[in-house]
Amino acid sequence: MVIFILRRLLQACFVMIIISLISFAIQDKLGDPVQQMVGMTVSQQERDQLRNELGLNDSFLSQYWRFAQGAIQGDLGTSYYYKEPALDVILDKLPATLELAFSAIFIIIIVAIPCGVWAAIKPKHPVSRLIMVVSSIGLSIPIFIVAILLVYVFSIELNLAPSFGRGETTNIFGVWESGFFTKDGLRHLLLPSMALAIALMPIFIRLIRAEMMEVLQSEYIRFAWSKGLSAPRIYFKHALKNTMLPVITVGGIQAGTLVAYTILTETIFQWPGMGFLFMDAVNRVDTPLVSAYLIVVGGIFVVTNTLVDLIYGLVNPTVRLASHGL
Repeated sequence: MVIFILRRLLQACFVMIIISLISFAIQDKLGDPVQQMVGMTVSQQERDQLRNELGLNDSFLSQYWRFAQGAIQGDLGTSYYYKEPALDVILDKLPATLELAFSAIFIIIIVAIPCGVWAAIKPKHPVSRLIMVVSSIGLSIPIFIVAILLVYVFSIELNLAPSFGRGETTNIFGVWESGFFTKDGLRHLLLPSMALAIALMPIFIRLIRAEMMEVLQSEYIRFAWSKGLSAPRIYFKHALKNTMLPVITVGGIQAGTLVAYTILTETIFQWPGMGFLFMDAVNRVDTPLVSAYLIVVGGIFVVTNTLVDLIYGLVNPTVRLASHGL
């Protein structure tokens, strides 16, 4: 087990090195940051001096080595626009993104599990067929189309929810500004969280249905029927519990994907989170902030996937055996 954990941690460190290298390498492709930082009246001599002060004239390896040394100490550079450490700027926006992601996960759980279970228990029922048709359509529609439709229906036509902004927030424990505990905050959270949930919900509905149908054909379920156990106990205590292991595995991986999807969602709904910050950083050619964002998001993916691997290895010993070639 120790070897299994060490191997996963070494793989995570290697992936983070690759992510940091790629995120730093694309800085030169975004444009000239000096052009965005100074006005048209600044002379070329002053521009060159600023480039030297920022270290932009150094070789790529020198710049990356300097960047890597700082990154190990938690310093991912200083934002050109905000004049603050890039990591601090991102962490200031992180609660808004996590709030949006947690809301989407909550919607997915309360909708996908009942729909997937029902579609598995009664696969030929008209409601089950409708669920599968809708989920197929949901897999085909891009998230920005879903977001625009939600804005048009619920904000413009029905006027039930605001179409942009985060709304009123309250300070929780002195460290987290949240809209969970205000009516206005919840109203602003409704549409973006629905858009984000709809983007991933069809995957979970179809996965739960497929796993549940497979479990219902297993021998121990047939034995439970022969013992005369009630249908709810068989479906929800025995079948669903064994269905959820692969679902949790995929869910852990998709949790990292939610952060990536927030770029489009936050841009459309003007949600002040990490995704909206990233788009602003790209427009302003704020390369330290762009690199820091990519590293943070990559870190979220790596940490999430590593934890899923470790938890799955603890629950299912065959994974550990397979990793050792047994």
